[in-house]
Amino acid sequence: MTERDVMEYDVVTVGAGPAGLAFAIRLKQLKPELSVCVIEKASTVGAHILSGAVIEPGPLDALLPGWRDNPPPVCVPAREDEFWFLTKTGGFRFPIVPPQMSNHGNFIVSLGALCAWLAPQAEALGVEIYPGFAAAEPLFDDKGAVAGVRIGDMGVARDGSHKPGYTQGIDIRARVTVLAEGARGHLTKQLVRKFGLDAESDPQNYSIGIKELWQLPPGRVTPGKIVHSMGWPADSRTYGGSFLYHLDGDRVAIGYVSGLDYRDPNYQPYEAFQQWKHHPTVKPLLEGGSILSAGARAIVTGGWQSLPKVEMPGALLIGDAAGLLNVPKIKGTHQAIRSGMLAAEHLAGQEAPSPAGFDARLRASAAMRELKKVRNIKPGFKKGLWFGLLNSAWETVTAGFSPWTWRCKPDWNSLQKLAEAEQVRRDYVERTLPPRDRLAGVYFAATEHDEDQPVHLQVADTNICVTRCAEEYGNPCTRFCPAGVYEIVQDAAGKRLQINAANCVHCKTCDIKDPYQIINWVTPEGGSGPNYQNL
Repeated sequence: MTERDVMEYDVVTVGAGPAGLAFAIRLKQLKPELSVCVIEKASTVGAHILSGAVIEPGPLDALLPGWRDNPPPVCVPAREDEFWFLTKTGGFRFPIVPPQMSNHGNFIVSLGALCAWLAPQAEALGVEIYPGFAAAEPLFDDKGAVAGVRIGDMGVARDGSHKPGYTQGIDIRARVTVLAEGARGHLTKQLVRKFGLDAESDPQNYSIGIKELWQLPPGRVTPGKIVHSMGWPADSRTYGGSFLYHLDGDRVAIGYVSGLDYRDPNYQPYEAFQQWKHHPTVKPLLEGGSILSAGARAIVTGGWQSLPKVEMPGALLIGDAAGLLNVPKIKGTHQAIRSGMLAAEHLAGQEAPSPAGFDARLRASAAMRELKKVRNIKPGFKKGLWFGLLNSAWETVTAGFSPWTWRCKPDWNSLQKLAEAEQVRRDYVERTLPPRDRLAGVYFAATEHDEDQPVHLQVADTNICVTRCAEEYGNPCTRFCPAGVYEIVQDAAGKRLQINAANCVHCKTCDIKDPYQIINWVTPEGGSGPNYQNL
């Protein structure tokens, strides 16, 4: 094996999302002499970014005070809010929008486009950004501290042999490694485990958000209108809700969020989204339109009580890698930017940049005060819709000053076995709007993986899939994956699990929800995966 090439920086940032880019920009603003590198597994910055997204502009104002004079390409001021409770055939609009969901002064954006807009501003300050660089594993120094990352090799065949275009991945060494991978990051989960960062926190919780961008006939869109709903098609025991954001150019961004703490092994998040599109308040808006882009992504929802320690020797966590999304607000971008800036200010204030002390600084910040106020709202819904609504009202009125804190349990542990599961009546309707199935939906994600590369969805024991899992849960991976990656097939050799890894949109749901925790999502070859457009 030849010796790997090495690049050295003061700081390497893993992930070119809003947290990573805000961090890099702020650090170069404060200490331009530091060398800063940002690596991104997607082929281009923003190609793997998917979010609603409505943003609170305060942290962005602080980072780039003149940004409104040259806004990102998708940026529509919020004009009006609606919040609905849906039944199968109707529903009602709440007369008052919950305070946390009020969007006065906010902006509807494409988070992918926002990140693509931030990248050249970081580069103008001297930040080096490398798309297509997938961090495969962390590096450690002789004391066991994180010392950078190793980029995955390119040109490795499925059987592990080297193809003609094989290129060995380089080592990027740095004094500080900043993990900004988003929810359920590949390196983050390894390092949280290695350093026991979650020893004093609850397990992290997640939802899956599935989104489509539609082009509609002229005259239907009211730019700046924001509509959220709860209720149908989710049952009262399943946390679920929708968003519908009116953009410019006769476009709407729509999506459905399902909590991954759902109990029913037969529940299908993708089908729930497609059903919601057929509600009488939604379907007439979409008919005659066309999908421009679509995808899915895990959302981190554990909040205050699930925050791990965010520093370790040689590295720190920011943004959704730390778990800073505010669930009642349905917003995490302002928290991501805020935490990235805070991390940059922490490192810039030292003679030699070090993560030491960042955990205490973050916990004393506005980011954590915001999360503490709403810490009980999402966990309250684990007791059902109606308890969750009453609990949300109480927590809102008291501004989170309840003397108790609801605890979080791991999402995979909530799934009921078939023999004990409630027979939930889904009450679904006939689907006529596109896409016709999950594979058609994958087309709109423009996802691409070289078929002849190692499978990046590692199943520790596939025998469990066709025995215990089939009997106990009915193979829920074939239902919770929004991209049809997992199939149980029957051939001459018997039943087996087939992994269609080329379909993967990198949502990480399988890594989170698998009831046996035997699925391990690892980074594929750099540049692989979805190519989202304005999601």
